[in-house]
Amino acid sequence: MTDQAFRYEPAEDHPGWFTWNLTDETRFNGQTMGRMLTRIEERGDGVRVARLRMFPERRHSNLLEAVHGGITLALIDISLFSAMRTLLSGDAAGSVTLDLSTQFIGAGRLGEPLDAVVEVLRETGRLVFLRGLVEQGDDIIAAFNGTIRKPTKR
Repeated sequence: MTDQAFRYEPAEDHPGWFTWNLTDETRFNGQTMGRMLTRIEERGDGVRVARLRMFPERRHSNLLEAVHGGITLALIDISLFSAMRTLLSGDAAGSVTLDLSTQFIGAGRLGEPLDAVVEVLRETGRLVFLRGLVEQGDDIIAAFNGTIRKPTKR
């Protein structure tokens, strides 16, 4: 499926995954983050989560040769919208982040997929409350929670 803002369609080279990229690749996501993929998973406790994956490379690094914290924050922010879209079929393009709280726990490594795993805690008429973890392999890189305001109906 392709809507006006996002390209969300099966990723042929990653079975079970879907693309999560802006149709206009000249904007932040395409220019800074590169290719991203998403899928829905069910945790052992039966909770459905959305996993958003990026592929860190040198352009995402800091001077310590780790993933820059700003890239991790961008992945987290973008993951809130991919979770809203995939888990709730919400209008990600018309929504905005109201708040985002992040605790950095470790450093992301270059050359390995970096995933934000997000669950919806609650949805109201105007808001979506979410939380999650940034994972890389068996390592937890960050924990976060955030709130999205849904688009204003015109």
